[in-house]
Amino acid sequence: MHTPVFRELGERESEAVLARQHVGRLAFIAGHRVDIEPIHYVFRNGWIFGRTSEGTKVRALEQRPWVAFEVDEVESPFDWRSVVVHGTIYFLPADGAPIERTEFERALEQLRVAAPQTMRRGDPAPHRTLVFGLHIDRITGREAEHSAAAATRE
Repeated sequence: MHTPVFRELGERESEAVLARQHVGRLAFIAGHRVDIEPIHYVFRNGWIFGRTSEGTKVRALEQRPWVAFEVDEVESPFDWRSVVVHGTIYFLPADGAPIERTEFERALEQLRVAAPQTMRRGDPAPHRTLVFGLHIDRITGREAEHSAAAATRE
């Protein structure tokens, strides 16, 4: 049996994991507790873009926009990568100030790369009308790999 090797991922490696995946978990403060919810997203140029619907999560994020976001790639118990992002959520209204409209369009363009029908006829989640951007302040990643796999890469 091979011993797993654990290591920190570099920033580019962590960003590559974010770019490959499209479902992550958003952790935020809601009242007097921490909550976590899965979300669909796209990662582009230091930002995570997603959308959601009105509700408790949105009200909580409007009060405390600081979040953690996690994405995993799991092949087996000792062959995985995990990335954690800390940052601030910004809601991007389509009818907001000029800079908000510009950012809304940028976010929508990126969301449509992953799901072309986003906010169009045939949208798979038409109830998700609120677009947000998560500005990444800090990104960290870790990896576990069987030592035999690590040795074959060297």
